Amino acid sequence: MTASPQAPAHHPAPHSATSRHDWSRAEIQALLELPLMDLLWRAQAVHRLANPGYRVQLASLLSVKTGGCEEDCAYCPQSMHHSSDVAGRPELDVEPVLARARAAKKAGAHRFCMGWAWREIRDGAPFEAMLQMVRGVRELGLEACVTAGMLTDSQAARLADAGLTAYNHNLDTSPEHYDRIISTRTYQERLETLQRVRRAGITLCCGGIIGMGEGPEDRAGLLQVLANLDPHPESVPINALVAVEGTPLEEQPPVDPLDLVRMVATARILMPRSRVRLSAGREQLSREAQILCLLAGADSIFYGDTLLTTSNPAVDADRELLAAAGVQAWP
Repeated sequence: MTASPQAPAHHPAPHSATSRHDWSRAEIQALLELPLMDLLWRAQAVHRLANPGYRVQLASLLSVKTGGCEEDCAYCPQSMHHSSDVAGRPELDVEPVLARARAAKKAGAHRFCMGWAWREIRDGAPFEAMLQMVRGVRELGLEACVTAGMLTDSQAARLADAGLTAYNHNLDTSPEHYDRIISTRTYQERLETLQRVRRAGITLCCGGIIGMGEGPEDRAGLLQVLANLDPHPESVPINALVAVEGTPLEEQPPVDPLDLVRMVATARILMPRSRVRLSAGREQLSREAQILCLLAGADSIFYGDTLLTTSNPAVDADRELLAAAGVQAWP
């Protein structure tokens, strides 16, 4: 009889995937700074309890309204404040969007995400079209996610009535680093948007970006805000900056892939039952780095050839990646 593998003696094994909402920044920073093997072991222990069978959700993302955004987010090529602004593309109509949703479902996607480069949702024809798109995506049997900036309580209620599964509204970075990235919207306004989405009964997709000149304490600060939301966001996208020419962050060096692995692993420990989504920047990762992220607790990826305005690995490459990792698509 062989002995079962034992956990490292200096880090007691987590005995459950119990959620907490009182994490201190020092605790989180200590997790981020653990020896990588110990951090991965702890994340694995939590992940296997919370996600038995090791399944990965596939989500497809389409930009419905591209560019010309009034916000000045330093990372974004869709801001009218930057020379990189990709405005000029016509806003997509309902049927072409639903055609893309059907194609995404045929390719294996489970969630279809739609993005509008807006500061906030405005009532009128574009919002009515958004509601039609949400209803159409749900009728296809797909989860529907929208990202479109700030919204009112009544707009959130109408999206909920249309069947919206999730609303994406990222915090981007820590409260302390935020003003260096965005000046046109406050951190508090972002938190208030999350509260409106929650009140409407829509699930949250909320994460952030690393590689924007932040320090280790800012990464811990972002995770602290996310992990202390009660309940946790159901989906937590972890993005690595894609430095785009014409944006203020165009000179930022590439993110160390192991830093992304550490963020994924720590997010998994802090938010055991959230979907931790490997998002922008994935194309810059080797196959091995992506598998390390899956090992660390990522259980969702954006699937398809584009992510709003940045490229993403092709569907066939993603299928090969999941096969190599030995994980199955969810459900």
